[in-house]
Amino acid sequence: MELENITLEKKNNIAMITLNHPPVNAWNLAAMNDFAKVIDNVETDTETRVVIITGGGEKAFSAGFDVSDAANTAEISARGVELWKRIHRFPKPVIAAINGFAMGGGLELALCCTFRIMAEGEKITVGLTELNLGITPGWGGTQLLKEVVGKAKALDMILFSKRIGAQEALDIGLITKKSTPETLLDDAMELAGLLVKRPPLAVECVLNAMSANDYDGLEKGWEMEGKGIQRVSVSKDAQEGFVAFMEKREPAFKGE
Repeated sequence: MELENITLEKKNNIAMITLNHPPVNAWNLAAMNDFAKVIDNVETDTETRVVIITGGGEKAFSAGFDVSDAANTAEISARGVELWKRIHRFPKPVIAAINGFAMGGGLELALCCTFRIMAEGEKITVGLTELNLGITPGWGGTQLLKEVVGKAKALDMILFSKRIGAQEALDIGLITKKSTPETLLDDAMELAGLLVKRPPLAVECVLNAMSANDYDGLEKGWEMEGKGIQRVSVSKDAQEGFVAFMEKREPAFKGE
């Protein structure tokens, strides 16, 4: 798999996706196409149980849309919506390790992830600042930020193009943990390591049930939850879980 704008590393059931499009990891059409290849790969790879997304370099997680590729705006935007939705509905946990500023589509990508850890630093801020340019968020920001921090705070951030740091992001629930630039990836790997130990089939069923509710409503969510319990109750992981409980040991789930 040839990639120019993204790197993919796999180890211990964890896939590390690094956005690598200097200087600010902005999204042009080539980067979108690379990202699609990587997402296809980690979604179908049965060995991958958890995904981490971070930015290359020390400056940015992602600055969003790459204005230098304006000729492909329509196609980039369509791909952004498609791929960001895939991350939001991803059947495996995805951790955003926000190492630098995340603006516009960059923050929207992080909002699609299951968990967000953000480094604290003077120049490390996040925001949906599109209104400064007379435009609006276009890759899910109006929906996702409201879902995460509530309508009032989302409107405050979007309408006034506010940029916030790690502590405020933690206070309002935008991120799940703050870190330092030096320990960010270690913290992300620690969380990923805990998630790897969880039963993969059950994790997938929980994520699918919640996604069904998000996109299709409560009834569909209930329906998907029911299908999930039917699936996992006859799994080898369920057998292992009950045996491990009786034997008072940690279960070794295999995703079967």
